[in-house]
Amino acid sequence: MKTRTLFTLTAGAILFASCGNNPDSPKASILGGTKSTPLPTVAIAAVSPSPDFPGASLSVSSVKAEAAGKDSAKVTFNFAVKNYELKMQTSDNGNKMCNNSDKGQHIHFILDNTPYKALYEPTNDVTLANNTEHYLMAFLSRSYHESIKTKGAAIMYHFKIDEKGNLKKLEDPTTPMIIYSRPKGDYIGKDTANVLLDFYIWNGTLDSNYSVQADISNEDKPSQQLMVTFTKWEPHFIQNLGTGKCKVKLTLLDKEGKQADGHLTSATREFNLKAQAN
Repeated sequence: MKTRTLFTLTAGAILFASCGNNPDSPKASILGGTKSTPLPTVAIAAVSPSPDFPGASLSVSSVKAEAAGKDSAKVTFNFAVKNYELKMQTSDNGNKMCNNSDKGQHIHFILDNTPYKALYEPTNDVTLANNTEHYLMAFLSRSYHESIKTKGAAIMYHFKIDEKGNLKKLEDPTTPMIIYSRPKGDYIGKDTANVLLDFYIWNGTLDSNYSVQADISNEDKPSQQLMVTFTKWEPHFIQNLGTGKCKVKLTLLDKEGKQADGHLTSATREFNLKAQAN
């Protein structure tokens, strides 16, 4: 029988890496299993406060579509970035003890809730099939991949490529969405100790009406699983997940604890934790 640990985190109860004796720490209930020498328990830890960027903003300055083939179009997005410097190292990157981009601050470009592309220049092009509908989320990111969550630092662009390869801007979505950001890709050596868990909430807030459920697992070590419910929009670290092929599923829940209605309310991503490079 698999062992699963269930945590519920609220705005006033967050598990820190060093809080083993903290009486305010959330309690874990172990369901099933037998007594044995366990691996270190998978844990969620708070991320120390990150630098603020007052007035940082991101917007779409232009979008252009052109034929890329008989049934597809090349779409080029150009962004305007204000009060934020791309390619600069975020000042506290050395203190975070997590994966950090040596290329510096960037934009996370996320199309249809698929893995993001990091943009160090404010432009990107994608090739899309004709007669398809898409949701683009883009937001400013610190050098260690933590999103800037202040108003104006993100955009949602809803559009369609018609049957002739022309781009048509569609109405902005109005329902709450959750956009997956991290973890992503490969983590090697010391970067496996603190794995950033971060996402973007659009058209909503985490409160009494909405929460986010994170189902975290290591497929190579089935006992290493954790289910967490967040009621506050903050970044966290995943710790003690071990090495191997891992997975996180994020689901936006309504006040009844059911998956919220609308587009982009759940996303799953696989990533790898490695003791050392191959």
